[in-house]
Amino acid sequence: MRGIATIVEDVAVEADAESVWAAVRDVGAVHRRLIPGYVLDTRIEGDVRYLTMPGGAVIRELIVSIDDDLRRLAYSAVEGFKIPLTHHHASFQVLPESPGRCRLLWTTDVLPHELADQVRLRVSRGAQVMKETLEAG
Repeated sequence: MRGIATIVEDVAVEADAESVWAAVRDVGAVHRRLIPGYVLDTRIEGDVRYLTMPGGAVIRELIVSIDDDLRRLAYSAVEGFKIPLTHHHASFQVLPESPGRCRLLWTTDVLPHELADQVRLRVSRGAQVMKETLEAG
């Protein structure tokens, strides 16, 4: 059983790495800077982030790490799934490529394996919204 429940989105973004990293690391502004409309509101309490989704569902996430040197954010969604996940861990890493261009690497691990396809669809849609939002600047 390897890789079944690992989802990787490698997104080319036409924006500089520093501005993309600034948006990713701003964990309290997901609804404005990364996925507006996909997330309606964000609230932070210590290391916990609450995302309010369309329809009113609230997802509780634990912010695990914000590493400015690596330009990497790691988090774990722990409550509020619409699907019955038993495990979720994800990270974003911003990788510079050239002036005005970078890659956003979004890696997500979920259990049970059978739900990976459902999560993959959500991650893919989210990645597209992020790309559009980040490029609009």
